[in-house]
Amino acid sequence: MRLSEKRAIVTGAAGDIGKAIMAAFLREGAQVIGMDHDRQGLTEAVAEVSVIAPERAGPPIVCDISRASDVQSAVAAAAQAMGGVDLLVNNAAAVSAHATVVDINLEDWDRALAVNLTGAMLLSREAIPHMRKAGGGVIINVASQLGQRARPGRAAYGATKAALIHLSRIMALDHAAEGIRVNSLSPGAIMTGRVERRYGGREAAEKALAPAHPLGRLGTADEIAAAALYLASEESAFMTGADLRLDGGFAA
Repeated sequence: MRLSEKRAIVTGAAGDIGKAIMAAFLREGAQVIGMDHDRQGLTEAVAEVSVIAPERAGPPIVCDISRASDVQSAVAAAAQAMGGVDLLVNNAAAVSAHATVVDINLEDWDRALAVNLTGAMLLSREAIPHMRKAGGGVIINVASQLGQRARPGRAAYGATKAALIHLSRIMALDHAAEGIRVNSLSPGAIMTGRVERRYGGREAAEKALAPAHPLGRLGTADEIAAAALYLASEESAFMTGADLRLDGGFAA
């Protein structure tokens, strides 16, 4: 029960990683509210994990995190439902099409910035006042190995994730005196439904992505959730402004 009495918001909760993080936090004693723009996917994910601790699983909140008004009302609703906010996991992400800056659709570029970077800022802006009232808190920004190393054709996604890592460092400095820790978490290639759909199946995804990872495989959503749990708990109490890589050795 490492997160006993903690109150957590997890965005991108309809996806495999978000769902795994919600489940891990519920097992460790936290109250958890999941947010996503995908109403059906969010409802199904929350229903699945709520069996772990029905009394601590809050209502799903549909939210487009790129819209300031949506974020403001969503965080306010979450804080009211849980009695405050101690933990924020900015996990939602928009994955743009493979393209160079010459070829990318401007709408795709703007959407990546709005969700991956501005969305994390908006959520943090609304959650931090609640953390101040609680005497501290933890923000985890889920970035990517592509924020550490460049890959051809990933201009929008890579740039936003690199910016998110640096934003995490700045936020850590800005709010350390308030007892608010901010770290980023950079996964490598993780076997999720999104990855399987992109590559046409699990086997094709492994074949395409595993060779770039020295451990020779893709990671799992549960492995990312375990890392998020570490960052959220007192086990990482002396850690802020850091980027935790779970990338199978990719960046090395």
